[in-house]
Amino acid sequence: MNYFKTTVLMALLIGVMVAVGGAFGGQHGAAIMLVISLGMSFFSYWFSDTMVLKAYHAIVIEPDNPDPNAQQLYRMVNNLAANADLPMPKVAIIQDSTPNAFATGRNPDHGVVAVTTGIMQALNYDELSGVIAHELSHIKNRDTLISTIVAAVAGAISMIAQMAQWAAIFGAGRSDDDDNGGIIGLLATIIIAPLAAMIIQMAISRTREYAADKSGGEICGNPLFLASALEKIDYFAKHARPMQDATPATSHMFIVNPLSGTRKAMMSLFSTHPATEDRIARLREQAAESGKM
Repeated sequence: MNYFKTTVLMALLIGVMVAVGGAFGGQHGAAIMLVISLGMSFFSYWFSDTMVLKAYHAIVIEPDNPDPNAQQLYRMVNNLAANADLPMPKVAIIQDSTPNAFATGRNPDHGVVAVTTGIMQALNYDELSGVIAHELSHIKNRDTLISTIVAAVAGAISMIAQMAQWAAIFGAGRSDDDDNGGIIGLLATIIIAPLAAMIIQMAISRTREYAADKSGGEICGNPLFLASALEKIDYFAKHARPMQDATPATSHMFIVNPLSGTRKAMMSLFSTHPATEDRIARLREQAAESGKM
């Protein structure tokens, strides 16, 4: 069901882009904006693992790392990757006391799982395995690719809206016979379309989190491991200091939004993550259905 929702939402997002691009740029407007936006996103997608690891000063570890905690983490990732039928991803550690984790990489052969030192201290073995399984699910489901495509389309819509805004300011394309319909269409292009694109983009992000929760619960062997981990991580995100290098541009990557404690709760439509309570409830329901309760 999560995959079906993602497909429907992506189709809807592309539909918004085509409609807006056609309204403002003529028959080829949407295609031109999509090509430009895809070009801008390609570099980010191809080098996403390198860029984000540098941004968070993450250190990639090897199996012979002298730290026993790092060795245990590496073995855990290796075992869970085998359970998920995935190639062994890179494993990285971020020196930050706030518990959190993320996955990146353009495909399963270039996957990276990164965890903070805080999450290694805050969670027990089973809980950490649930988090790692969730992140491996993102790699297996190619969520980096999906998020890049969605961001490209949403970016194209925003570019069209900005062009329409400047055209309105300088009077491009206007004539004395412009009627209310033209004004309404222009306002829809400038205001409503980007807003709709953002709502759809956030909905797709939430859908991918639900999907990763579900398959993560299967990979680690017990959805309750992940449910317990989410409860702890969410508490720290809301009550402890935010991650040192966390930014809105990368907050969607983490298992729990690392900035959730720095601002008032946002409307659910504009959230990159589902409510943690809802995620936990689904995981408990999954555990009950699989006889793990």
